This record gives sequence, structure tokens and C-alpha cells, in this order.
Amino acid sequence: MSKTDDGKIGFWAVTAIGVGGMVGGGIFAVLGLAVQLARGGTPVAFALAGGVGLLTSYSYAKLSVAYPGRGGTVTFLDHVFGEGMFTGSLNVLLWLSYVVMLSLYALAFGSYGATFLPEAWQSIGKHVLISLGVILITGLNLLNAEAIGKAENWIVGLKVAILLLFVGVGLHGIDTARIAPTAWSPPLRLAAGGMIIFLAYEGFELIANTANDVRDVKRILPRAYYTAVGFVIVLYVLVALVTVGHLPVDRIVAAKDYALAEAARPLLGSSGFTLIAIAAMLSTASAINATLYGAARLSFTIARDRELPAILEKKVWGEPDGLLITAGLTLFAANAFDLTSISTLGSAGFLLIFAAVNTANAHKSVHTKSRRWISSAGAVACLIALGALIWQTAATDPMKLWVLAAMIALAVLIEGAYRLTKHEIRIHESWMH
Repeated sequence: MSKTDDGKIGFWAVTAIGVGGMVGGGIFAVLGLAVQLARGGTPVAFALAGGVGLLTSYSYAKLSVAYPGRGGTVTFLDHVFGEGMFTGSLNVLLWLSYVVMLSLYALAFGSYGATFLPEAWQSIGKHVLISLGVILITGLNLLNAEAIGKAENWIVGLKVAILLLFVGVGLHGIDTARIAPTAWSPPLRLAAGGMIIFLAYEGFELIANTANDVRDVKRILPRAYYTAVGFVIVLYVLVALVTVGHLPVDRIVAAKDYALAEAARPLLGSSGFTLIAIAAMLSTASAINATLYGAARLSFTIARDRELPAILEKKVWGEPDGLLITAGLTLFAANAFDLTSISTLGSAGFLLIFAAVNTANAHKSVHTKSRRWISSAGAVACLIALGALIWQTAATDPMKLWVLAAMIALAVLIEGAYRLTKHEIRIHESWMH
């Protein structure tokens, strides 16, 4: 990460953090799922999801300037809503949503890696690779997290370059009939297609964690948010355009877990498939590393704010205990749930969190010097998007709604149980005295 003479980071370094957070492994993992739902309208679905992200980035930009710190979303919610049950549950939900993101990256890592195995071994091989990926990267984080962090910039640059190569080669010769409005899914299903892959955009929130390290926070942070989100929207829309424009929908859906590699085959031959598959494994591995590191520190921050048990503040080999707990939950979720379930859980979780962040900025609009209507529109957009996602899930696989409800209930139960235990300890201590 490049720094200025005063040791602070500048605009391009902050923007790269946002781009790297979004173009982690999401596009490699969820492209096929988006096509399955939106069909020829997949570029529009990505644009819709990006629009919700862009609206929310306005609230993040304003809150990051008003409440700079490394806590990011947790800091914003605590400042605005106070450290009560509601805020604590949201913060725990944020942590669980990070676990879901990790599961998505691990699933994508295993799916792309399994394409190099004989067909008979691919099913079991995928789960072996999922588990190995999480375990090895957790071990590397325990041994030398700083060294791995230094490799992130190179990996971010490589995956963006490969995606730009894919787009550059593929823009020529697109079959316009495949992306014409007649090839799109109905409007509500198309919107749901955008929202189920919304988690591919959530990484811009990592910019909030850089506020203490930025040279000119008021000028640089807002520009970095909008530039990062705007660039990724264009990149995702173009990737979707090339994919749907060159490959029949049924072939993309058949290769749903590794759709981007399959889309490269007609453009670059079998070597293109291999190139994208390797890039996807590198990208998802780096995303597992960055998200695992961030999620462990998130649990540490929430525990420090007395919204999770103190065990998550403790450290093993210099890293928070939350690293091992987060990794264990990721291993379970990535091996137990399918791509659709994971994407639904992750997108719903972040849409709820982002609705709360937009509401927080609207509430503090005078202090953050914001246009209240923009943040209010962002909150409404997040809730409408969540509604479209729930509608689609209810129409196609209602049982998945129970999984979503369970995740939200788990966040509330964890926070409630912790607060109840803490209250009983206080009563016991008062009796002792």
C-alpha cells in the first residue's frame, strides 16, 4: 500500500482497498447464480445491486468523516443508536454475515479447484479443497498475517487485470439477441437476481476502517468511496454482458459454481478456462485471508465494546480468539450449505446492516452535513431489495427463509444471552459485596 511522505495513505491506495474488498471472490462465486435468476438481464441485475451499494456508500462516506476510526460499521451504529440490545444484535449480525461471506469464498475456492480434478473426484474434492483452504489460510494468519497482507495488493491488481482482459477480448462479437429485453427475466425476478448477489458489492465498507490512516479524510474518503463503487459497477456489468453475450444461459447455469471460467472457454479456449480458474482460486484465497482477518478483528471490536463475550478479546499466538471461532463457523457453513443459501444469507444480512447505516446517517444528517433524503432513499432501497430477495426465496425455496430467520434469530439470541449472563454476574457480585 503506497503512503505519502507523512506516513498517511492517499486517494489511490484507499480506492484500491475498496476495489479489492469488492472484487474479492464475489464475482467469481455468484455470476452463475445471477444468470440463473436474471438470464439475459444479468447486466441490469448487477447495475441494480450496484445502485443500492452506491446510495449506501454516501452514508458511509459521511459517517466515516464524522466518526473516523478503525471500527467502521460498528463505530457508526454504536455512536448513533447507543450500545444497547438493538445495536449489539446488529453488530453480531454483521459478524455472522462476514462468516457467510467467508463461506461463499471458500465454496468458490473449492468449486474452481475441483475443475482440475477427474470428474469422479470433483464432488468430494470440492469439500476437501474448501476445508483445506480455510484451515491453511487460518494457519498462515496465525503465523504471519503481516506477510500475507503485503501480498494482497499484487493479488488485487492481478485479478482486476484478468477481468479486464476477459472484458476486452469479449466485448467483440457479443450476440445482442442474448441480452435483448426479450431474453430478460420478469422484473421482480430480475431484481431478485441482483439482490441475491448483492454481497458481491459489500466490500466497499472496508474503506471506513482506513479513516485514521488517510492524509485528508474529508476530501479523500468520499472520493474513494464513489470511485471504487462506480468502477466496480462498470466492471461487473461488463463482465456480465460478456458472459451472457457469448454463452447460452443453460451452459452458464450448468456451470453455476464456476461460471466465469466456463464463459472464458469460447473466448480464450481451454487455456482461458484454466487462466480464469487459477485467477478465481487466487482471488478467493486472498478474499478468505482478508475477510478472515477483518472478521476476527470485528469480533474483537464487538467484544471490546461489551457486546460479545470477553473470550473474543483474548489472543492466541498474537491473534484474537475470534479468528479460530470464525474459521470454525466458516468450515461448517461452507460445507453444509449450497451456493444459493449462502448468497441469500449474506446478501440479506448486509442489506439489513446497510439499511441501519443509511438510517443512522439520515438520523445524524445535521451532524454529518448530509442530505437526509439521499440516506433515507438508501435505507428504503435496501429494504425494497431485501423484500425482493425474500419474495424470490419464498417463491422458489421457502425452506431457505427458515435458514435466514435462524441467522437473524441467532444474532439476537447471542446478544441477548450475553447481556443476560452479564446482568446475572453483576447481581451475583452485588450479593457478594
